[in-house]
Amino acid sequence: MSDRHIPAELPDRIRHYIDGSFVDSIDGDTFDVLDPVTNETYVQAAAGKKADIDRAVAAARRAFTEGPWPRMAARERSRILHRIADIVESRDARLAELESFDSGLPITQALGQARRAAENFRFFADLIVAEHDNAFKVPGRQMNYVNRKPIGVAGLITPWNTPFMLESWKLGPALATGNTVVLKPAEFTPLSASLWAGIFEEAGLPQGVFNLVNGLGEDAGDALVKHPDVPLISFTGESRTGQIIFGNAAPYLKGLSMELGGKSPAVVFADADLETAIDACIFGVFSLNGERCTAGSRILVERSIYDEFVERYAAQARRVKVGDPQDPATEVGALVHPEHYEKVMSYVEIGKTEGRLVAGGGRPEGFPTGNYVAPTVFADVSPDARIFQEEIFGPVVAITPFDSDEDALALANNTKYGLAAYVWTNDLRRAHNFAQAIEAGMVWLNSNNVRDLRTPFGGVKASGLGHEGGYRSIDFYTDQQAVHITLGEPHNPTFGKH
Repeated sequence: MSDRHIPAELPDRIRHYIDGSFVDSIDGDTFDVLDPVTNETYVQAAAGKKADIDRAVAAARRAFTEGPWPRMAARERSRILHRIADIVESRDARLAELESFDSGLPITQALGQARRAAENFRFFADLIVAEHDNAFKVPGRQMNYVNRKPIGVAGLITPWNTPFMLESWKLGPALATGNTVVLKPAEFTPLSASLWAGIFEEAGLPQGVFNLVNGLGEDAGDALVKHPDVPLISFTGESRTGQIIFGNAAPYLKGLSMELGGKSPAVVFADADLETAIDACIFGVFSLNGERCTAGSRILVERSIYDEFVERYAAQARRVKVGDPQDPATEVGALVHPEHYEKVMSYVEIGKTEGRLVAGGGRPEGFPTGNYVAPTVFADVSPDARIFQEEIFGPVVAITPFDSDEDALALANNTKYGLAAYVWTNDLRRAHNFAQAIEAGMVWLNSNNVRDLRTPFGGVKASGLGHEGGYRSIDFYTDQQAVHITLGEPHNPTFGKH
């Protein structure tokens, strides 16, 4: 694909950003960053190690203990966060171009990510100004109030899918509450993260409040998790990595917020609006190249409409437009990295032995190179199949029939994950009872993944630990200190007087 569009003014090297300056790794080490369409190295990024993390944490710690940020009035911090949002919005085209180029996301979907990123900052800018703490009174006797305080240096570890938007999800509340941060972005997609430094400088964020260290998870991420001066870790990524982080953070008793994998069911009952459900279930697994934690990657369909659903769904999946990520007509772009492409393709091969292939199943026509996977649909998938149980994280979906509400619920809950669920039915009583019985942190009824930023985001079982979003993020990034004052005579049992 020689006509590949390469964004203008790409950096010659991606560096760390520590204490207000772009710096190389202390040992000079770098790693290759690949273009997902050609799989050729287009830039080298500084490979952070323990020494670089130590340097970044020291800068963040200094900004926390000596700098103005944690001591600013909420309104002052809010003004800076609103400026950040304004700058992000004004650069949405550039952000989307870089994000699409680096991650393989279709350009139209990348544009939405920039706007979402700005909205995350705006939301928390407003929330901290409206924030109030509780007071509990016993008239004439005692007054108790809660004093919220930022905790210190927050370690933020983000994934390679929709990287810029997911970074904003953590940066917004961590900064709004007065913490300082060290961000470790995913090594597959470090390009857009390097833009934060300029955005924050322009918005007036004090030096040392934001620090960025690139590198491999086992080097830079590991050092951040184990650093004794980082009391908080917020991580989004695979469940297995989450388990490792949990173990490594345990000796330090750190605060952990982890949003992990998913294998979310979309349950379609016979009384659903079939066309709407099909559209939603197509979008739910093929948007963002299928590289999304909340993807509805298991579709459970009531038997009386099963054959019609499978036929119509497969036909529509075959019409989904695969193409160059930078082409506005593209609906599914290139997967992020050859390593991930191999993983997804291995599941496609496994699926051919576990289900009936009704769409896709390999490379799309006309794409001999690059990490392209045709939207792939398997029908008649048994619940013990690997493609039913394991997270694939690509444009691959399994469809399974059910006979009754009880059967549907058992299938929906028959996985180690519990992040999201989607239910399609026009029976109001069934909708609510079914939704409440599903083991998932988030359920959408007759709706796609449309999220209100005030609601808790998180999963159960292997899909995560804790919730972020709205006030839950404020809770995670602050310590709540109870202060007690006696107003009347102190009630002291007297020891040792006589």
